[in-house]
Formats: sequence, structure tokens, C-alpha cells
Amino acid sequence: MRYYLDPFGCVKNQVDAETMMAVLGRAGWEQADDSSAADLIIVNSCGFIESAKQESINAVLAYRRVYPQKKILLAGCLAQRYAPELAESLTEADGFFGNADLSLTAKAARAVMEGESRPVLAGDAAAEIALPADVPAPGDRPLLSLPGSAYVKISEGCNNRCTFCAIPGIRGPLRSRPVPGILAECRRLLDRGVKELCLIGQDLGSFGAGPAGDVNGGGLPGLLEALSALEGRFWVRLLYIHPDNFPLPVLDICRRDGRFLPYFDIPFQHGSASILRAMNRRGTAESYLDLIAAIRSALPDAAIRSTFLLGFPGETEEDFRALLDFQARARLDWAGAFAYSREEGTPAYSMKGRVPRRLAEERKRMVEEQQTAITQERMNRFIGRTEDVLVEERINGEEGLYLGRLPCQAPEADGAAVISADDPLEPGTFVRGAVFARAGLDLEVKAFSRQQGG
Repeated sequence: MRYYLDPFGCVKNQVDAETMMAVLGRAGWEQADDSSAADLIIVNSCGFIESAKQESINAVLAYRRVYPQKKILLAGCLAQRYAPELAESLTEADGFFGNADLSLTAKAARAVMEGESRPVLAGDAAAEIALPADVPAPGDRPLLSLPGSAYVKISEGCNNRCTFCAIPGIRGPLRSRPVPGILAECRRLLDRGVKELCLIGQDLGSFGAGPAGDVNGGGLPGLLEALSALEGRFWVRLLYIHPDNFPLPVLDICRRDGRFLPYFDIPFQHGSASILRAMNRRGTAESYLDLIAAIRSALPDAAIRSTFLLGFPGETEEDFRALLDFQARARLDWAGAFAYSREEGTPAYSMKGRVPRRLAEERKRMVEEQQTAITQERMNRFIGRTEDVLVEERINGEEGLYLGRLPCQAPEADGAAVISADDPLEPGTFVRGAVFARAGLDLEVKAFSRQQGG
């Protein structure tokens, strides 16, 4: 039997999709390169915000219109969150499979193909992270990431309970993977030629606080110390650290070992004291600015990415101006802006003072405009420097032109490095080059030739 998997959504969904593919491969399924050649279409959905939920449902509807006779399995976060309701309303899907226990992927696929009556396998979102014998080890899974890069999930779930966030209801409370298993996965990925290990979780700063107990007693700094014992030339990138839980000892580790990139994705979300409190966040604009200052003092080249949430219930014009002021003072390297999505099961769902969608979108646009100017100014500091670049792909039809990323650019999120090279470059490898210009949010790099020692 052949399947086609639409990975859809965030990088955490991507890692889930890779694991599902590995489970299916072990069970004898063959991956189809195109949905037209598949017996089963799997939509690995996102259920975090309303727009993503609708996109997931639209994907199922679109596949059903094109392939009225094929089997369709809706998997992922949306199925985990709403499987019973969708089983009644979304008749276009032949089955539903949550993300709590991915070892059941082949069982869910087989049930759909054998015509069982709309099977629903959601599982327990609070289950312990485990690698059962029938789930291939994570380091051996297929990779959907960009060449040379891989995502390593070190924890699942979240204990922060931000009032706007549905993640705890979908992914459950925080569970941290044991360090030895993470190390083994990273070794296998490096042996496969991976050059960039992107550590992900809902909140890396809380790593070790879950039921794994003493196994992870050193928290995130302890994990990084263990990873520093690995040999070779590679990058480690840290993604998603809640600002209230940022472990400052990681700065010393980054300073001692240059393979740990001075890149931090810290979702500050807002700059208004009243809105931050309503979001159930302990920090303030001043404490967050102090954190940014501490990072830049320890690591002057640090790149900091964040996200801002506009239109949270009760957000006044004064609150919005406080956010703009925080953004201007923080001078973040990268930032994304999102309009608030009212999600069932979250405390914010019933909060008063709902902000009209049009106003939230207008505020989002203003934040994005201000951030564009800030990012351009921040990227200028790299012009004239010599940097390592991870090559990703040759620009189609252009000889000697490639796309890649510098340490200050995370995959699938930030700008790119446009590389000009006299010698052929191999995607998924490092090249040394000189940054000579900025084009919008991208940086232009001249790769050193082999004769120059590059």
C-alpha cells in the first residue's frame, strides 16, 4: 500500500510527520511522491489557532474533491483536539488519528484502509514520552527539514498555562525526554551528515521539570553540557524558550563552545504590564529588556527572535503603544506578529473586552512595519564580516548562486543568505564566506574559493 503524507503546520508537526513516516515504513507501507499515486492520504493537521484549523479542514475537503474514491486520514493536533466532534461533522475524512501515541500510526492507517467505521484514535495527551519497540528511534526517521538541518524534540507539552494558548489541552503537560536518548538521537543524526541540530519543545527553558525527574536534573544547561561532548563541526540552535524561564547558564555554554549558536527564540508576546498579567505571564517589559541586555552583554553577536500577539482581550490603545515602545527599545533581530485567536478551552476564551478583528489586524500590520526597519538595521551589522554559512539549495537556473543561512537565521523562519560561489557547493554542508551586502531582509555572501581555504 502507498501513502502520501501532507506534513502541514509547524516544525513540531513536522517531527511528528517524520515519525509517522518511519512507523509506516517499518510496517511495509511505501511513500508516494504525489497524492495522485497514493492509496491513503494523511493530512497531519494543526489545531493551535483558528486559521490553522480551517486550513487543515480545507485541505481535507480539497483532497476529497479531487480524489472522491481515495481514503483520507486526518491526523495531528486537530484530530487530537476535536476527534469526537469531527467524526460527526467532517464526513469527508475516513478516520482520525491524534498525536499522543505515534506508534499507532500503522494501526490507524490499516483501520482506514480496511473500511472500519470512521476510526478515532486520539490517545492520551498526558501520556509519557516513550520510544516503544515498534517506533523507529528518532535519529533514524526520514527528514523533511532543509538539507543539513534536523529538528530534535527534547520535550513535549507545556506547564506555563498562558491564558490564550490551547497547547496544554492538545499536547498535555510538560514531559522531558531523558538526556541519554536525546544524545543517542543527535549522534545518529550527525552520523547521517546533519550539520544543524535544532532543539525544539513548547518551552526549552523548562526542560527537565517534568516526570523524568533526576534523569534531567541539570535542566537545559545540563543537556547542553552533555551535547558539548559530541565531536565534530556542527551547530546547535535553541528554539522556543519562554522568557519567564530563560536559564542564564546557557549563555556561558554558548560562549565556551561556538557550536551552540547565539540565537534565541523568545516569545515575549507583549509589552503592556496589564496584558502580560492577563496572559498569565510573570515578566514585565522591563524584566524582558533586562533579559535581552544580559544576553547581548554575554554574547554581543546574539540574534533574538520573538513573537507578538495583537488584539488580546482588553488590549487598549495605551496597551498597544506600550507594545510598540517595548519593540522599539528591544530592537529584536526578528519578530513575528499574530492576531489573537479565540480558542475554546482556554481562560482567555471567556474574557471580556474583545478587540475587533480589523483593529487587531491593523495593529499587527503596524508592528510588522516597525519590525522590518529594525531587522534591516540589525542585519547591517553583519556586512563586512566573515561567517560560516549552511548551504541549502542552488538557485534554479542560476550558475554559482545558492541559498543558505547564517547563524543569525533560523530555518523556515528568518531571512536567507544568498551565496555566490566560484566553485560548486553541496547543499547540507558549511562554506566560509564574506557578507558583502543586505538585500531587504536577506544577506549576500561571497563564498571563499577552495584556493582560499574555504
